Amino acid sequence: MPQDVHFTIPFTSRISPDLEGARVRNLDWTWSHDLVRGEAGLTEYASWDLAQAAARTYPEATGADLDMLVNWFGFAFLFDDQFDASGDRPSQVSAVAREMIAIPFRPAGTPPDVVCPVTLAWAEIWPQMCDGMSETWQNRFASNWARFMAAAVCEIHLATHRTVMDLEGYAALRQHTVGLQHSLDAVERIGRFEVPPHVQAHPVMRRLRHTTTDCIAYMNDVHSLDREEDRGDQHNLVTVLQRHLRCSRSAALDAAIRMTYDKLAEVVDLHTRVPKMCDELQLDETERSAVDRAVQGTGDWIRGNYEWGLNSGRYTVAAPSRTAVGAAAYLEGLGELRQAG
Repeated sequence: MPQDVHFTIPFTSRISPDLEGARVRNLDWTWSHDLVRGEAGLTEYASWDLAQAAARTYPEATGADLDMLVNWFGFAFLFDDQFDASGDRPSQVSAVAREMIAIPFRPAGTPPDVVCPVTLAWAEIWPQMCDGMSETWQNRFASNWARFMAAAVCEIHLATHRTVMDLEGYAALRQHTVGLQHSLDAVERIGRFEVPPHVQAHPVMRRLRHTTTDCIAYMNDVHSLDREEDRGDQHNLVTVLQRHLRCSRSAALDAAIRMTYDKLAEVVDLHTRVPKMCDELQLDETERSAVDRAVQGTGDWIRGNYEWGLNSGRYTVAAPSRTAVGAAAYLEGLGELRQAG
Protein backbone atom coordinates (compact mmCIF):
# COMPACT_ATOMS: atom_id res chain seq x y z
CA MET A 1 0.00 0.00 0.00
CA PRO A 2 2.65 2.66 0.81
CA GLN A 3 4.10 2.49 -2.71
CA ASP A 4 0.61 3.56 -3.86
CA VAL A 5 0.68 6.67 -1.65
CA HIS A 6 0.77 9.74 -3.87
CA PHE A 7 2.17 13.12 -2.92
CA THR A 8 1.45 16.44 -4.58
CA ILE A 9 4.85 17.85 -5.54
CA PRO A 10 5.06 21.53 -6.61
CA PHE A 11 8.14 21.03 -8.77
CA THR A 12 8.27 20.37 -12.51
CA SER A 13 8.85 16.81 -13.66
CA ARG A 14 11.99 16.62 -15.81
CA ILE A 15 13.92 13.68 -17.25
CA SER A 16 17.10 13.19 -19.26
CA PRO A 17 16.54 12.44 -22.95
CA ASP A 18 19.29 9.81 -22.73
CA LEU A 19 17.44 7.49 -20.33
CA GLU A 20 16.99 4.50 -22.62
CA GLY A 21 20.61 4.38 -23.71
CA ALA A 22 21.86 4.76 -20.14
CA ARG A 23 19.61 1.93 -18.98
CA VAL A 24 21.13 -0.53 -21.46
CA ARG A 25 24.69 0.64 -20.88
CA ASN A 26 24.35 0.33 -17.10
CA LEU A 27 23.14 -3.27 -17.22
CA ASP A 28 26.19 -4.17 -19.30
CA TRP A 29 28.51 -2.27 -16.92
CA THR A 30 27.00 -3.82 -13.80
CA TRP A 31 27.28 -7.32 -15.20
CA SER A 32 30.86 -6.84 -16.42
CA HIS A 33 31.92 -5.54 -12.99
CA ASP A 34 30.57 -8.64 -11.19
CA LEU A 35 28.12 -6.57 -9.16
CA VAL A 36 25.33 -9.00 -9.98
CA ARG A 37 25.44 -12.74 -10.58
CA GLY A 38 23.11 -14.85 -12.68
CA GLU A 39 20.02 -14.00 -14.68
CA ALA A 40 17.82 -13.81 -11.58
CA GLY A 41 20.10 -11.23 -9.98
CA LEU A 42 20.29 -9.16 -13.14
CA THR A 43 16.51 -9.30 -13.57
CA GLU A 44 15.91 -8.14 -10.01
CA TYR A 45 18.50 -5.38 -10.33
CA ALA A 46 16.97 -4.24 -13.63
CA SER A 47 13.56 -3.98 -11.94
CA TRP A 48 14.93 -1.23 -9.69
CA ASP A 49 15.38 0.95 -12.81
CA LEU A 50 18.16 3.05 -11.35
CA ALA A 51 18.71 4.62 -14.75
CA GLN A 52 15.32 6.26 -14.33
CA ALA A 53 16.28 7.41 -10.83
CA ALA A 54 19.40 9.14 -12.15
CA ALA A 55 17.69 10.51 -15.26
CA ARG A 56 14.95 12.10 -13.15
CA THR A 57 17.10 13.45 -10.32
CA TYR A 58 19.75 14.78 -12.72
CA PRO A 59 17.63 15.62 -15.78
CA GLU A 60 20.40 17.61 -17.49
CA ALA A 61 22.84 14.66 -17.48
CA THR A 62 23.47 12.84 -20.75
CA GLY A 63 26.10 10.58 -22.28
CA ALA A 64 29.13 9.78 -20.13
CA ASP A 65 27.87 11.92 -17.26
CA LEU A 66 24.57 10.06 -17.04
CA ASP A 67 26.38 6.72 -17.35
CA MET A 68 28.64 7.71 -14.45
CA LEU A 69 25.62 8.59 -12.30
CA VAL A 70 23.73 5.39 -13.06
CA ASN A 71 26.81 3.25 -12.42
CA TRP A 72 27.37 5.12 -9.15
CA PHE A 73 23.75 4.59 -8.13
CA GLY A 74 24.06 0.92 -9.06
CA PHE A 75 26.99 -0.08 -6.89
CA ALA A 76 25.85 2.20 -4.04
CA PHE A 77 22.35 0.71 -3.95
CA LEU A 78 23.71 -2.83 -4.18
CA PHE A 79 26.12 -2.08 -1.36
CA ASP A 80 23.26 -0.64 0.69
CA ASP A 81 21.59 -4.03 0.38
CA GLN A 82 24.74 -5.62 1.76
CA PHE A 83 23.97 -3.73 4.95
CA ASP A 84 20.40 -5.02 4.92
CA ALA A 85 21.42 -8.61 4.27
CA SER A 86 24.74 -8.81 6.09
CA GLY A 87 23.54 -11.19 8.78
CA ASP A 88 26.52 -12.24 10.88
CA ARG A 89 29.19 -10.39 8.89
CA PRO A 90 29.02 -6.76 10.07
CA SER A 91 32.80 -6.66 10.45
CA GLN A 92 33.23 -7.37 6.73
CA VAL A 93 30.71 -4.68 5.81
CA SER A 94 32.49 -2.23 8.10
CA ALA A 95 35.84 -3.01 6.47
CA VAL A 96 34.42 -2.32 3.02
CA ALA A 97 32.73 0.87 4.24
CA ARG A 98 36.03 2.15 5.64
CA GLU A 99 37.64 1.49 2.27
CA MET A 100 34.81 3.31 0.48
CA ILE A 101 35.44 6.30 2.76
CA ALA A 102 39.21 6.22 2.14
CA ILE A 103 39.16 6.03 -1.68
CA PRO A 104 38.32 9.73 -2.28
CA PHE A 105 41.10 10.85 0.06
CA ARG A 106 43.85 8.98 -1.81
CA PRO A 107 45.68 10.12 -4.95
CA ALA A 108 43.67 9.47 -8.10
CA GLY A 109 44.27 6.03 -9.56
CA THR A 110 45.32 4.43 -6.27
CA PRO A 111 44.05 0.80 -6.19
CA PRO A 112 41.81 -0.06 -3.23
CA ASP A 113 43.39 -1.78 -0.24
CA VAL A 114 40.26 -3.85 0.35
CA VAL A 115 39.29 -5.50 -2.91
CA CYS A 116 35.76 -6.53 -3.87
CA PRO A 117 33.37 -5.53 -6.68
CA VAL A 118 31.99 -2.41 -4.96
CA THR A 119 35.40 -0.98 -3.97
CA LEU A 120 36.74 -1.57 -7.48
CA ALA A 121 33.66 0.12 -8.93
CA TRP A 122 34.03 3.15 -6.66
CA ALA A 123 37.76 3.45 -7.39
CA GLU A 124 36.86 3.61 -11.07
CA ILE A 125 34.02 6.12 -10.74
CA TRP A 126 35.54 8.55 -8.22
CA PRO A 127 38.04 10.12 -10.71
CA GLN A 128 35.14 10.59 -13.15
CA MET A 129 33.15 12.33 -10.43
CA CYS A 130 36.06 14.70 -9.73
CA ASP A 131 36.61 15.65 -13.36
CA GLY A 132 36.72 19.42 -13.69
CA MET A 133 35.82 20.11 -10.05
CA SER A 134 37.91 22.06 -7.55
CA GLU A 135 39.68 20.53 -4.58
CA THR A 136 37.24 22.41 -2.35
CA TRP A 137 34.29 20.69 -4.01
CA GLN A 138 36.02 17.29 -3.95
CA ASN A 139 36.64 17.62 -0.20
CA ARG A 140 33.02 18.62 0.43
CA PHE A 141 31.71 15.66 -1.56
CA ALA A 142 34.17 13.23 0.06
CA SER A 143 33.25 14.43 3.55
CA ASN A 144 29.52 14.04 2.90
CA TRP A 145 30.15 10.61 1.37
CA ALA A 146 32.13 9.62 4.48
CA ARG A 147 29.24 10.66 6.75
CA PHE A 148 26.89 8.54 4.66
CA MET A 149 29.11 5.48 4.89
CA ALA A 150 29.74 5.93 8.63
CA ALA A 151 25.99 6.27 9.26
CA ALA A 152 25.33 3.12 7.27
CA VAL A 153 27.79 1.21 9.45
CA CYS A 154 26.06 2.62 12.52
CA GLU A 155 22.74 1.39 11.14
CA ILE A 156 23.98 -2.15 10.65
CA HIS A 157 25.34 -2.29 14.21
CA LEU A 158 22.00 -1.05 15.54
CA ALA A 159 20.24 -3.76 13.55
CA THR A 160 22.69 -6.44 14.65
CA HIS A 161 22.09 -5.60 18.31
CA ARG A 162 18.32 -5.12 17.78
CA THR A 163 18.62 -1.55 19.07
CA VAL A 164 15.41 0.44 18.77
CA MET A 165 15.91 4.16 18.12
CA ASP A 166 13.75 6.96 19.45
CA LEU A 167 12.31 9.52 17.03
CA GLU A 168 14.97 12.16 17.65
CA GLY A 169 17.83 9.73 17.20
CA TYR A 170 16.25 8.20 14.13
CA ALA A 171 15.74 11.58 12.45
CA ALA A 172 19.37 12.55 13.12
CA LEU A 173 20.76 9.29 11.72
CA ARG A 174 18.38 9.32 8.74
CA GLN A 175 19.85 12.68 7.69
CA HIS A 176 22.97 10.73 6.77
CA THR A 177 21.75 7.24 5.82
CA VAL A 178 19.57 8.61 3.01
CA GLY A 179 22.77 9.76 1.30
CA LEU A 180 21.45 13.01 -0.11
CA GLN A 181 24.13 15.53 0.86
CA HIS A 182 26.75 14.16 -1.52
CA SER A 183 23.99 13.57 -4.08
CA LEU A 184 23.20 17.29 -3.99
CA ASP A 185 26.90 17.99 -4.38
CA ALA A 186 26.79 15.91 -7.57
CA VAL A 187 24.23 18.35 -9.03
CA GLU A 188 27.13 20.81 -9.29
CA ARG A 189 29.37 18.22 -10.94
CA ILE A 190 26.78 17.49 -13.64
CA GLY A 191 26.13 21.18 -14.24
CA ARG A 192 29.83 22.07 -14.19
CA PHE A 193 29.36 24.82 -11.63
CA GLU A 194 30.18 25.28 -7.94
CA VAL A 195 28.30 27.08 -5.18
CA PRO A 196 30.86 29.20 -3.27
CA PRO A 197 31.71 28.03 0.27
CA HIS A 198 30.35 31.18 1.92
CA VAL A 199 26.99 30.55 0.23
CA GLN A 200 26.99 26.89 1.29
CA ALA A 201 27.56 28.11 4.86
CA HIS A 202 24.63 30.55 4.83
CA PRO A 203 21.71 29.48 7.10
CA VAL A 204 19.21 29.55 4.22
CA MET A 205 21.28 27.23 2.02
CA ARG A 206 22.19 24.94 4.91
CA ARG A 207 18.55 24.70 5.95
CA LEU A 208 17.44 24.06 2.38
CA ARG A 209 19.79 21.11 1.99
CA HIS A 210 18.85 19.76 5.43
CA THR A 211 15.11 20.03 4.82
CA THR A 212 15.33 18.59 1.31
CA THR A 213 17.14 15.62 2.82
CA ASP A 214 14.41 15.10 5.43
CA CYS A 215 11.67 15.40 2.81
CA ILE A 216 13.20 12.78 0.54
CA ALA A 217 14.11 10.46 3.44
CA TYR A 218 10.57 10.49 4.81
CA MET A 219 9.02 10.05 1.37
CA ASN A 220 11.32 7.08 0.76
CA ASP A 221 10.31 5.61 4.11
CA VAL A 222 6.65 5.75 3.10
CA HIS A 223 7.30 4.06 -0.24
CA SER A 224 9.63 1.41 1.18
CA LEU A 225 7.56 0.55 4.27
CA ASP A 226 6.06 -2.68 2.94
CA ARG A 227 9.43 -3.98 1.76
CA GLU A 228 11.18 -3.10 5.00
CA GLU A 229 8.45 -4.60 7.16
CA ASP A 230 8.70 -7.76 5.07
CA ARG A 231 12.42 -7.95 5.92
CA GLY A 232 11.99 -7.02 9.58
CA ASP A 233 13.89 -3.76 9.04
CA GLN A 234 12.99 -1.19 11.72
CA HIS A 235 14.93 1.69 10.17
CA ASN A 236 11.79 3.40 8.86
CA LEU A 237 9.99 6.56 9.99
CA VAL A 238 6.57 4.86 10.08
CA THR A 239 7.83 2.06 12.31
CA VAL A 240 9.54 4.55 14.62
CA LEU A 241 6.44 6.76 14.79
CA GLN A 242 4.20 3.81 15.57
CA ARG A 243 6.33 3.05 18.59
CA HIS A 244 6.87 6.72 19.52
CA LEU A 245 3.20 7.66 19.32
CA ARG A 246 1.92 4.28 20.55
CA CYS A 247 -0.55 4.20 17.71
CA SER A 248 -1.68 1.95 14.89
CA ARG A 249 0.33 1.42 11.72
CA SER A 250 -2.28 3.40 9.78
CA ALA A 251 -2.07 6.35 12.17
CA ALA A 252 1.74 6.25 12.06
CA LEU A 253 1.65 6.25 8.26
CA ASP A 254 -0.66 9.28 8.29
CA ALA A 255 1.74 11.03 10.67
CA ALA A 256 4.70 10.25 8.39
CA ILE A 257 2.84 11.67 5.40
CA ARG A 258 2.06 14.85 7.36
CA MET A 259 5.70 15.19 8.37
CA THR A 260 6.74 14.79 4.73
CA TYR A 261 4.34 17.52 3.62
CA ASP A 262 5.61 19.79 6.40
CA LYS A 263 9.16 19.36 5.12
CA LEU A 264 8.02 19.92 1.54
CA ALA A 265 6.28 23.17 2.51
CA GLU A 266 9.47 24.33 4.24
CA VAL A 267 11.51 23.60 1.11
CA VAL A 268 9.11 25.70 -0.96
CA ASP A 269 9.37 28.55 1.57
CA LEU A 270 13.16 28.37 1.57
CA HIS A 271 13.20 28.64 -2.21
CA THR A 272 11.43 32.00 -1.90
CA ARG A 273 14.11 33.23 0.52
CA VAL A 274 17.04 32.52 -1.81
CA PRO A 275 16.94 35.84 -3.77
CA LYS A 276 17.19 37.82 -0.52
CA MET A 277 20.12 35.64 0.54
CA CYS A 278 21.87 36.39 -2.77
CA ASP A 279 21.32 40.12 -2.25
CA GLU A 280 22.59 39.91 1.31
CA LEU A 281 25.79 38.18 0.17
CA GLN A 282 26.16 40.56 -2.78
CA LEU A 283 26.66 37.72 -5.22
CA ASP A 284 27.67 38.44 -8.78
CA GLU A 285 25.82 37.09 -11.81
CA THR A 286 27.88 33.90 -12.07
CA GLU A 287 27.44 33.13 -8.37
CA ARG A 288 23.69 33.76 -8.53
CA SER A 289 23.40 31.44 -11.49
CA ALA A 290 25.21 28.70 -9.56
CA VAL A 291 22.90 29.17 -6.59
CA ASP A 292 19.80 29.09 -8.79
CA ARG A 293 20.92 25.85 -10.43
CA ALA A 294 21.68 24.24 -7.07
CA VAL A 295 18.28 25.30 -5.74
CA GLN A 296 16.60 23.85 -8.82
CA GLY A 297 18.52 20.66 -8.11
CA THR A 298 16.72 20.27 -4.78
CA GLY A 299 13.38 20.43 -6.59
CA ASP A 300 14.57 18.00 -9.25
CA TRP A 301 15.67 15.57 -6.54
CA ILE A 302 12.38 15.73 -4.64
CA ARG A 303 10.21 15.34 -7.72
CA GLY A 304 12.47 12.89 -9.54
CA ASN A 305 13.07 10.60 -6.59
CA TYR A 306 9.34 10.57 -5.82
CA GLU A 307 8.34 9.62 -9.38
CA TRP A 308 10.96 6.90 -9.56
CA GLY A 309 9.93 5.51 -6.16
CA LEU A 310 6.32 5.06 -7.26
CA ASN A 311 7.16 2.26 -9.67
CA SER A 312 10.65 1.00 -8.84
CA GLY A 313 10.89 -2.71 -8.17
CA ARG A 314 13.29 -1.89 -5.35
CA TYR A 315 10.34 -1.03 -3.11
CA THR A 316 8.13 -3.92 -4.18
CA VAL A 317 7.61 -6.75 -1.72
CA ALA A 318 9.00 -9.81 -3.47
CA ALA A 319 7.73 -13.36 -3.18
CA PRO A 320 9.88 -15.48 -0.81
CA SER A 321 11.34 -17.51 -3.66
CA ARG A 322 12.30 -14.38 -5.59
CA THR A 323 13.85 -12.80 -2.50
CA ALA A 324 15.99 -15.87 -1.86
CA VAL A 325 17.11 -16.08 -5.47
CA GLY A 326 17.87 -12.37 -5.60
CA ALA A 327 19.91 -12.41 -2.42
CA ALA A 328 21.99 -15.31 -3.64
CA ALA A 329 22.38 -13.71 -7.04
CA TYR A 330 23.56 -10.23 -6.24
CA LEU A 331 24.73 -10.07 -2.65
CA GLU A 332 28.00 -11.92 -3.05
CA GLY A 333 30.58 -9.13 -3.18
CA LEU A 334 31.65 -9.32 0.45
CA GLY A 335 32.13 -13.05 0.23
CA GLU A 336 35.10 -12.34 -2.04
CA LEU A 337 36.62 -9.68 0.19
CA ARG A 338 40.41 -9.68 0.13
CA GLN A 339 43.30 -7.39 1.00
CA ALA A 340 45.34 -5.95 -1.83
CA GLY A 341 48.95 -6.90 -2.12
